[in-house]
Amino acid sequence: MPQTRAPIFDDLARLMTDAAGVAQGARREVETIFKTQAERMLSGMDVVRREEFEAVRDMAILAREENERLALRIAELEAKLAAKA
Repeated sequence: MPQTRAPIFDDLARLMTDAAGVAQGARREVETIFKTQAERMLSGMDVVRREEFEAVRDMAILAREENERLALRIAELEAKLAAKA
C-alpha cells in the first residue's frame, strides 16, 4: 500500500502545532509579566481604584442632594420667621 502523505509533512504540521503552543504560552507569560509590572507601578502611585472612586462619588451625590433639601428647608424657615416679624 503506497503512502499518500510524506512523513515530512506530518513532521512539519507537528512542528507548526508545537510552535503555535509555544507562542501562545509566551504571550500569556508576557501578559502576566506586564500585568504584574503595571500593578506594581500603580501600587506605588497614589491611584484610587474604580470601585472606591464610584463609592465616594455616590456619597458626594447623596450629600449634595441632602444639602439642597436642607437649603430649601432653611429658606422656608427663614421665610416663616420673616413673616412673623
